Amino acid sequence: MAFSLEDKLVVAISSRALFDFEEENRVYEAGDLQAYEALQRERLNVPAPPGVAFPLIRKLLALNTGAHRVEVVILSRSDPISGLRAFSSCREHGLAIERGVFTRGRAPFGYLKPLNASLFLSANQDDVRDALAAGFPAARVLPESAKMASRHPDEIRIAFDGDAVLFSDEAERVFQREGLGAFIGHETDKKDLPLADGPLKPLLGALHRLQKLADEAAPTQSAPMRIRTALVTARSAPAHERAIRTLMQWNIEIDEAMFLGGLDKGEFLREFEPDFFFDDQIRHCESARVVTATGHVVSGIVNAS
Repeated sequence: MAFSLEDKLVVAISSRALFDFEEENRVYEAGDLQAYEALQRERLNVPAPPGVAFPLIRKLLALNTGAHRVEVVILSRSDPISGLRAFSSCREHGLAIERGVFTRGRAPFGYLKPLNASLFLSANQDDVRDALAAGFPAARVLPESAKMASRHPDEIRIAFDGDAVLFSDEAERVFQREGLGAFIGHETDKKDLPLADGPLKPLLGALHRLQKLADEAAPTQSAPMRIRTALVTARSAPAHERAIRTLMQWNIEIDEAMFLGGLDKGEFLREFEPDFFFDDQIRHCESARVVTATGHVVSGIVNAS
């Protein structure tokens, strides 16, 4: 029987998001592809250090205890021989990753469809934009982000911004066009009308389903990996109500919700201690990245240019 990805949370990740290839990437960005490939060949037997998303991926793969629920696939612009180093680094670090696609400089996002990807993480902004435009949840990892995943070894903690991330950017467009007062009036008037899906809503839904499965399996597992989610948004009362009612309409539960009304998100993330945080606004990502691994969701009106 053929292997199927239909019932799994599939994370496609670039080799640079998974491992620290920043030195090699500087050679690649200089435009000398041959020098980059030569450098990778020289280091085939040198395991790459963990990258920004490595701790999150290791925890997600730990959900496969007892059942194969998560599939991680390396999706990279690297050449196939450089892919050898990525796979050998996975083996060295104990990551059960068996599948990969290497495109040698060509945009790889087209392979997200046959992979049935629930998330694409890459350090390449153009690839992330292409993936989002094609309807796939995606974020650009900030390679310089801090890593916090070791703080809670038996729990996956993921935090999401709201507008243009979990929800559509409908309300954000009102705010950008007409200001805070119009935004609050718009959201108050439409509090009973659910917001449309944002780019990462499918990921939140997949995590919610995985958590329910983990809860069901908990009695038979000594130390099951759990999932904890948080909404961290600049919304405040009364605009908070539409966000919560939208989640209720989706039948998706989150564990924590922070309605910060413009307060800096960094210190609140420091308390929540997420393994990863997703936001559409680069200024919030810059605040968050000193605290935890951060992904910029390059979508919505604030990223239109």
